Amino acid sequence: MIKTVAFQGALGAYSHLACQEVFPKAKYLPCTTFLDAFEAVQNGVADYAVIPIENSNAGRVADVHFLLSQTHLHIIGEHFLRIEHQLLGLESATLSDIKTATSHPQALAQCSSFLQQNNITSITQNDTASSCEIIKEQGDKSVAAIASQTAAEIYELKILASNIENSKNNTTRFLIISNKQPIIENDGNKFITSLLFNTKNIHSALYTALGCFAKQDLNLIKIESYILNDKFVSAQFYLEIEAHQECPKFQKALNDLDKISNKISILGSYKAHPHRYL
Repeated sequence: MIKTVAFQGALGAYSHLACQEVFPKAKYLPCTTFLDAFEAVQNGVADYAVIPIENSNAGRVADVHFLLSQTHLHIIGEHFLRIEHQLLGLESATLSDIKTATSHPQALAQCSSFLQQNNITSITQNDTASSCEIIKEQGDKSVAAIASQTAAEIYELKILASNIENSKNNTTRFLIISNKQPIIENDGNKFITSLLFNTKNIHSALYTALGCFAKQDLNLIKIESYILNDKFVSAQFYLEIEAHQECPKFQKALNDLDKISNKISILGSYKAHPHRYL
């Protein structure tokens, strides 16, 4: 049965490319916003969503971190995609014609050095591929888009400059989201477990919480914080730990964490992508 996979952006966006790599024979569902993609899975319109969470150059995707704290969906995998940005323009345009470049804020940040060197002003859009649609509609050869080579082919735009990203190792990490949590057995491979928790309002609560994992010699890969209930003295935390949730050490750490937490939500355990260890 053909699966439907949601992503934020238009056809040709980097999220679309990630979907094709993870689910090569799926039906792809473009969504205007990250919330739309989450809701497509939540409502059963899509089987999965492939969502960017962080970039090696521009950092975290803030909207996604917020949605992860609000969702009841499950993280079932991760994928890393090498991002190669192209400056795209009309067929009649040359690099010297370009005065402004439009794209997703992350893409613009990832190409900031090139834009500055060429005195090109940034204009933000919802995603990289929809920027290409705008270029075609406007017909202004002084305006370019920053997007993928695939987007150039789809929207019939000319590549004015190739691989303009700040870092030649520019990589985006994506999460694979599902409405169902599959049973992934702890088979000896490296796993990542993502969870949310909020601490009781006690002295050194976060220090003690992180110590629960340190005591079990577990590698804490990521931590993000969120203001809880609109109060600046109360916080919720997103963690990624290098362990399967059924691992005995993880279970011991979870038991200790439970003693100082008001709520713990495990978002999923999934196999660590090989790119992590390159």
